[in-house]
Amino acid sequence: MALSALKPGASDSMLHLFSFFHLNLAFSSLEEEARPEVIRRCYWPLLRLIREQHLPVGIEASGYTLEEIQLLAPEWVTELRELCREGLVEFIGSGYSQMIGPLVPAAVNRANQRIGLRVYEELLGFRPELVLVNEQAYSAGLVPIYREAGYRALIMEWDNPGSSRPGWNPDWRYLPQYACGADGSTLPVIWNKSIPFQKFQRYTHGEMELPEYLDFLGSRVGREERTFSLYGNDAEIFDFRPGRFKTEAVMSGENEWSRIAKLYEAVQADSRCRLIRPSQVLEFLDRSGAGNLLHLESAAQPVPVKKQAKYNVMRWALTGRDDLCLNTACWRLYEALAGDEGADESDWKELCYLWSSDFRTHITAKRWEGVQGRLETLQQRMATASRPVKSERVPALVDDILVCQNGAFLEIETPQQRLRLNCRRGLAVDGWWDKAQSDQPLIKTLPHGYFDDIHYGADFYTGHFVLEIPGQHKVTDLSPVTPEWNLTDDGVVVRAEIRTRLGPVEKEVRLLGSRKGFELIYHFRWPECPNGTLRLGHVTVNPELFQQDSLFYRTHNGGETREIFHIQGEPINHLAPVSALVSASHGLGVTGEVVGLGDYRTVLNVGVDKSSAALTGHIAYAPVDDRYFFRLVFSAMEMDDTSCHVASRTCFENRIVRLWIS
Repeated sequence: MALSALKPGASDSMLHLFSFFHLNLAFSSLEEEARPEVIRRCYWPLLRLIREQHLPVGIEASGYTLEEIQLLAPEWVTELRELCREGLVEFIGSGYSQMIGPLVPAAVNRANQRIGLRVYEELLGFRPELVLVNEQAYSAGLVPIYREAGYRALIMEWDNPGSSRPGWNPDWRYLPQYACGADGSTLPVIWNKSIPFQKFQRYTHGEMELPEYLDFLGSRVGREERTFSLYGNDAEIFDFRPGRFKTEAVMSGENEWSRIAKLYEAVQADSRCRLIRPSQVLEFLDRSGAGNLLHLESAAQPVPVKKQAKYNVMRWALTGRDDLCLNTACWRLYEALAGDEGADESDWKELCYLWSSDFRTHITAKRWEGVQGRLETLQQRMATASRPVKSERVPALVDDILVCQNGAFLEIETPQQRLRLNCRRGLAVDGWWDKAQSDQPLIKTLPHGYFDDIHYGADFYTGHFVLEIPGQHKVTDLSPVTPEWNLTDDGVVVRAEIRTRLGPVEKEVRLLGSRKGFELIYHFRWPECPNGTLRLGHVTVNPELFQQDSLFYRTHNGGETREIFHIQGEPINHLAPVSALVSASHGLGVTGEVVGLGDYRTVLNVGVDKSSAALTGHIAYAPVDDRYFFRLVFSAMEMDDTSCHVASRTCFENRIVRLWIS
């Protein structure tokens, strides 16, 4: 059976098809005792198919998965190694664990690649040349890390970066391009594509028949030679169901690997198609339309991720069973390891394991308990379980600090700065001035009526929190308080307690006397918190101070180099809900613990202590009237399909959240 007839006017050009299968024994909903069955039902049929049809196919697996297969079925690893030696299988790397690079520090990303490559070399006898971006969660900061590890090219999804870049030529998706790193480096990128691999899955699961699938594939044959990803996703979903979703395709009884074999037979029988290994795509780098220098990230989509919008980076940051608590614990372990020059490589390896994406989605209760046990073991070994929250203390000249109450406002002033807090609104920041930069506040509350546009007819506060629970009224700290303040050896501290229906929240504002900047500290004393969204530490930029045409934000997303995103007048809302189930669409890893906001003259830095709470950052920007709205928001909790089963989260009992602004 050949591909469908070409459209009128099209020439008979070659379609170079490549495919790769992602192997993952750490699959979130897969119990450990089911792993031998997965090897038997999924991994062995894949190798047999490759050998029987002499197929050039890519296989990707983390170092952890490869180690587990070696323990359970060493003969499978032997066969994989032989197929690689024969040139049929091209092994693709991804690191020791399937971690989400934009959410972890650069040093952990480097360790993940370093340890993963060592495992590959030990078990396969070589280091792979291609790397798959884990979960296709990409950031420009990862490019130099992949280059440093020695990879020749990376594999990344086209669909989401392409959708956020309307200026890109759609034909570029059929040829390799260059991904531009945050440090100016580049690395060739081979395009994976979500819709084709989902079509492949639907055909294999019996939801569509081979002629319909081949019609789809035939529509991709063009006037010029093209490369195209036939398949680039999970292997564990064929002749097996991991149990993630109630909507998983029902197994019909027909052998799904036999259906895949028929598909490959049909493709090989068509003279317009050629099956190639993934790395052979790089042979097209010198073709017309290839080799363009592309920024896959954008201000509106700083961390592109695979598939549909629900698969955004929040999926592994703040949802799941308790992603905030697990990620915060990992940050504490990282800081302990980073501060220990004699840290053992096995501890870094264990941290990479604990930062695996699979513990942050549809993980089963049994496996969650196992993760908690390993986490506690490493915490005890590193003595970090009860670390104090970081805090910088600089001696101040108390005589230079002025504190006074002026109606509803508490004002604090030093020779360098001025801070005005709204006591009627829970110590929200009415304004903060850096005297060296301007006589206007850098950040402020934009009062109701500031904008004429009714869509922005609200008070836009700074330095507050908002908890939203579906079907319930909001919980905020925007209520009247009677603050207490006192001078300390490093400045002034203002404290207030906000009573909420979930329990009290202690709010603290610290202003240093010797340098500009202030800290905002929340101490949540909630025994539990219903599933919802918790946004806090809002920073609303003064639109009368910053020039709109040069606005930008900058931060680290898993790399050593800070990434800079220019606003360029286009509306941005990282916290726009995807659906009633998925509460946010994009976010920032803030892995350098600082987000910078500014224009060509003035920069404001906002920091977060990730070891007290591993928050994510989010940008909102919109031109409004003849002004604009520009805001940074941090989040401590979001919702999606991985957290919908969680009635409440206990991670807010005695949770401290610390931010600082300078």
